[in-house]
Amino acid sequence: MQSTKHIFQPGENCWVENKARFATPLIDCGNYYKALHNAIKKAKHSIFIVGWDIDSRIRLLRGEDEKNSEAPSVISDLLKWKANQEPDIQIYLLRWDSSLAFFAQREMWAKEVWEEKTPDNVKTELDDTIPMGGSQHQKIVVIDDEVVFSGGMDVSTNRWDTRDHPVVSKERNGPDGEYGPLHDVQMVSSGPVVNDFAKLVRWRWQRVANSTPIDIRSSAQTGEDAPLPKSWPDEYPPLFENVPCALARTIPFMDEVEPAQEVRHMLLDLISEAESLIYIENQFTTRQEVAEALNKQLKAKPNLSVIIVSSYEPKGKFECEAFWASRIEFKAILEKDIDPKRVRLTYSSIEDMQGRKAYKRIHSKVMTIDDKYLVIGSSNISNRSMTLDTEIDTVLFGNNSENQARIAQVRNDLLAEHTGRALDDMPALLDTRYPVKSLMQNQIAHGYVLTEVRDEVFTEHSVNNLFRSLSDPEEPLLSVPTLDGAALPARNPRRRSVMILLGLTIIAILGGLMFWASQSISWLSSDSINAFLEKSRGTYFALPTVLLVYVVGGVLFFPVTVLSLAVAAIFGPIWGPIYGIMGALLSSAILFGIGKLSGNAGLRKVGGPKVAAVDNKLKKSGIVGVAAIRMLPVAPFSLVNLVAGISSIGLIQFLIGTFLGMFPPMIAKGLVGDSIAQIWQNPSPETIGYLAAGIVLWGLMIFGSQKFARWYQEQKSQRSTDEKTEAEKCAA
Repeated sequence: MQSTKHIFQPGENCWVENKARFATPLIDCGNYYKALHNAIKKAKHSIFIVGWDIDSRIRLLRGEDEKNSEAPSVISDLLKWKANQEPDIQIYLLRWDSSLAFFAQREMWAKEVWEEKTPDNVKTELDDTIPMGGSQHQKIVVIDDEVVFSGGMDVSTNRWDTRDHPVVSKERNGPDGEYGPLHDVQMVSSGPVVNDFAKLVRWRWQRVANSTPIDIRSSAQTGEDAPLPKSWPDEYPPLFENVPCALARTIPFMDEVEPAQEVRHMLLDLISEAESLIYIENQFTTRQEVAEALNKQLKAKPNLSVIIVSSYEPKGKFECEAFWASRIEFKAILEKDIDPKRVRLTYSSIEDMQGRKAYKRIHSKVMTIDDKYLVIGSSNISNRSMTLDTEIDTVLFGNNSENQARIAQVRNDLLAEHTGRALDDMPALLDTRYPVKSLMQNQIAHGYVLTEVRDEVFTEHSVNNLFRSLSDPEEPLLSVPTLDGAALPARNPRRRSVMILLGLTIIAILGGLMFWASQSISWLSSDSINAFLEKSRGTYFALPTVLLVYVVGGVLFFPVTVLSLAVAAIFGPIWGPIYGIMGALLSSAILFGIGKLSGNAGLRKVGGPKVAAVDNKLKKSGIVGVAAIRMLPVAPFSLVNLVAGISSIGLIQFLIGTFLGMFPPMIAKGLVGDSIAQIWQNPSPETIGYLAAGIVLWGLMIFGSQKFARWYQEQKSQRSTDEKTEAEKCAA
């Protein structure tokens, strides 16, 4: 059957209409990640990845595929491998800057992590232009401008699963441990539609980046007889050929960008076309307008049935009270005055032979309208997806009997998975007067089954729901007035700003606690510390006591000069410097390790210019630079230790420089400290002379180290200049 009439109206219910030369759904993340890995391996020109998240730690392959692959499995290693293999390729990563609600789930310093792990032809940006309360929710990968992946899947944690969705799987392991079965759908396409996605990702990139991305590749074959593109993933043959399609977006009002609600209009228009069966699987179903449209169409078309598959249980209080409470109302509107044999809102679960039960988490965003339309996209049936988040849905149109059969096959395949049945059994079940009733009856005992949702077990409907207004809003949470009296939506706080503010808050809290402790805890005072050290003098515990004091003092950023003077005053001009340098080296090593674990990016951003200045000195001058920094008051002792941990200098080099820079002054401080003690106990011209000599020696060492460091840098610069000149002569 040939059908040329579709509902696509660019500028109304879609952005563009076009055609996909080839297209095939990728059901569940195991398939998507494997296909993505294969396509990236083949890339030659460019790779664009736009997502809610792009996590550098994700393994794209598992099992034998991972074991036998020539290319790395981890996404960051794979892109680095590809960037080095193809020096001219340009790779662009655009991830949402995220909000406070997802900090625990995301890489803390994503941009800096990616920049550290990949070469210069891999560029990373975080999109912070989304209005407050909204998110960057499009999930797109464009390879060589000839293949596009789009749909509901990100390269993110807690996403990977296989189509059989076992109750327990060692591979389903995220930051918080093992997670349950998860279902999702992506689609890979080629042909003219890829050019539209190529324009979209470049537009998104240029909005936030200071660089212009590589031009769209024009050599890709896109005609009706074009072969599979070279970057098409192996093992995933196309299901659709030459299928008309449309792209529908949600674009919120941001930075004078014209907003678009094409997804919303497309969904409503599609529902109005249904005659026999609407199948929906979606993470969230809260948009009342959609429930009303479904109910209206059910009443207008007596032979129409609606089956919706979603998740069973909510994750956390916000999701429960925002989305599950709203789903109660959605379900009530959907089913009002409709025969229950015609409509059902369900979840998919399993209880295996061992009695272990699991509920499949639905993350996909799929809809079929009879056998005429197939939607695979990023949009949930929620308020935010219709108006506030950035979304992109691909809508395929069954223009002929072959593509109509393929749309029915995709729907039947998904329903077979959710009901634990064979694909061949589905046509007979659905070709009945009440397909919903047929699906719900006689399901396999120990396979996946569909069950009607009863959200009242989790929450109750509430009209005045604060959680809903925060988690599923239609409008930005905050607007900012402009000079002309208008109002612009406020952006989500930048991750970097939030982290710096959080860091300053933590520092302020810790400072307050330390001040309170110093005033309230009797043993945390200079007199008590001196008394503590004094008690250990002449005992076997003298050295361990000094080491403990230096380590604790280093962690608390206590001035090392004060500690050195105190140790010298108590243990004398010989053992004082010896104990002191051992304590300083141990404290330095521990804080160096903390700096290394803290990561390059995080400490740089929080520390600001002072951290950058210290790190620059360390990189340029190595051991001598460390020695100079130790003698000169460039930065606090503990800060230098932390920065050294994130710099390129090694631990051994750092400790040698620390020894050379601190031990001579400690000898001087030993004289000073011991002289202070002697003057206090028995003032005399001799002790006063020792004190004066120590102070002079201390000053001379600082002055000498500065002169030596400058001389060393000049010599190093001169050698570098001479070598460069000699190289130029040889080249000439």
